[in-house]
Amino acid sequence: MKRYEMVKSHEDFNEIINKGNRLKGKYIYIFSKGKEFDKPNFGIAVGKKLGNAVVRNKFKRQFRNIVDKNRFLFKNNNNYIIMIKREAYNASFSELETDLINTLKKGNS
Repeated sequence: MKRYEMVKSHEDFNEIINKGNRLKGKYIYIFSKGKEFDKPNFGIAVGKKLGNAVVRNKFKRQFRNIVDKNRFLFKNNNNYIIMIKREAYNASFSELETDLINTLKKGNS
């Protein structure tokens, strides 16, 4: 995921979370909101309860990798916020990837 593909501003995060659609997975929440441009933008949110800065950054790196590998599952005209739950702490990388894929497929059906 490139830097220009990320949602960064606090106002954008709040708008997507408060006014967007919500999908719930075992380890994540996915919030999405439509936009006018043709490329999706992504934001990743990790709460402090998940762990210290090293652990939170590890999860952000893992989810950036998962999003890059499964970009075809995301609609082009949406912004996405991926919020990682505390339950993800004990999950493996493959479990996280499977949960993201299943959550997105559940939302697209």
